[in-house]
Amino acid sequence: MPYPHIIHHGAVNGVTGSCHQLVMAADASLLIDCGLFQGTEKSANASVHSQQQGIDFCLEGIKALVVTHVHADHVGRIPWLLAAGFDGPIICSEPSAKLLPLVLEDAFKLEISRDSKKVERYLEYVDARIVALPYGQWHAIESGEHVLPRIRLQRAGHILGSAYVECDLSYPAHDQNLRIVFSGDLGAPHTPLLPSPQSPERADVLVLESTYGDRLHEGRACRQFKLEHAIDKALADHGTLLIPAFSIGRTQELLYEIEDILHRKAMLAVNPAAANKDQSLPVNWPQLPVIVDSPLAGRLTAAYRQLEPYWDGSARERLSGNRNPLLFEQLITIDSHAKHLQTVNYLSSTGRPAIVIAASGMCSSGRIVNYLKAMLSDPRHNVLFVGYQAQGTVGANIQKYGSTGGFVELEGERCIIRAGVSSLGGYSAHADQQDLLNFVSGIDPLPKQIRLVHGELFAKETLGNELYKLYNTRSQSLELLIPEY
Repeated sequence: MPYPHIIHHGAVNGVTGSCHQLVMAADASLLIDCGLFQGTEKSANASVHSQQQGIDFCLEGIKALVVTHVHADHVGRIPWLLAAGFDGPIICSEPSAKLLPLVLEDAFKLEISRDSKKVERYLEYVDARIVALPYGQWHAIESGEHVLPRIRLQRAGHILGSAYVECDLSYPAHDQNLRIVFSGDLGAPHTPLLPSPQSPERADVLVLESTYGDRLHEGRACRQFKLEHAIDKALADHGTLLIPAFSIGRTQELLYEIEDILHRKAMLAVNPAAANKDQSLPVNWPQLPVIVDSPLAGRLTAAYRQLEPYWDGSARERLSGNRNPLLFEQLITIDSHAKHLQTVNYLSSTGRPAIVIAASGMCSSGRIVNYLKAMLSDPRHNVLFVGYQAQGTVGANIQKYGSTGGFVELEGERCIIRAGVSSLGGYSAHADQQDLLNFVSGIDPLPKQIRLVHGELFAKETLGNELYKLYNTRSQSLELLIPEY
């Protein structure tokens, strides 16, 4: 079999389970991500993978695991990878090196064991494997004599620490050099807290995500206006606004935007003339509690604050103006399970206006489930989705059946959907179709081959058609691949 070649162990027939193996030579491979399957993709892949979340591929010759970012669908299978015998380095960016142990500790406790001694031993083993790379710095990978590989991480703008991976492969015997780029998850321009991603200078082969390859996002100003309007409307109903959000990335971006809205509303509250012109003050915004109900999100938000040097210029400028977008006065972080249950009961019974951000982002697990069980059947409350909902997840079903007065199953209970349900696509942390095309068009010459992964089939096909149009304008030919299991 000719080298190099790529084997996909996930994120092929959908948007979860990212795991790609770059086979560089007969005895040398790199693994790019090792994530969980979620939603219908979890059950669908059970027929392909002998264990739903297990490792059913051979680990022989895998020299390193390279992590693009620390979302569960990119790192959640690492406990099983280690259990299967992988003992190589886990390479990631410097910010991800701070965040990864927090995410893996949470995954280990949820999926494997809460025994404190086992957790401690596991984290020690993980820490010993992590290799933190600065952005933009080449790092040589140990391999056999047939190939000389090195990798470089560049900012991907998706979440803090996210990176795309440049793999430079030299084959001395054939006087050949190839560069293969794995995009990981690319962020949209102007994502809160993060610099925008820049295109790689070169890519012979590009493995490209396609989550939103079939659509365009709203601009940042428009989406913040719609977020403010959605919050205003929800609070006018005299209930709680529930925002399901992943503990890392989306939660911190929402806090950044909500702090800005609250700051502006507070200014209106002390300026009656301006407030009279603004008819969107149905509640006491300056006193509105913003509740982050997730121990993991709380720890990750604290880590985000410590990683302030990696924020973009506008976020650091806000800090210099004595405003902290991740630690403001109305922010309440709930840690203990007892306090969580108390908060659910209080908000569901009193109807006091509040914003609650809780995981998981697709409502399949986590503390958001208890809020939904208590509030989904009450029209005073509202659910706002700000992220992609994979097919078959509870979140996707709430979106689908909410407008028809349908129901969802939550931990075996049938819950009628009477709460308001709305979605804001503009808050996706993923690049949209135009962003993806811009990322590709910034590579000169364009990649000879593009492999579309991490997307539903329609999104891939739509993006593929647009890529062909781009290549035609450059009079270049494209080998476009849409891998399947």
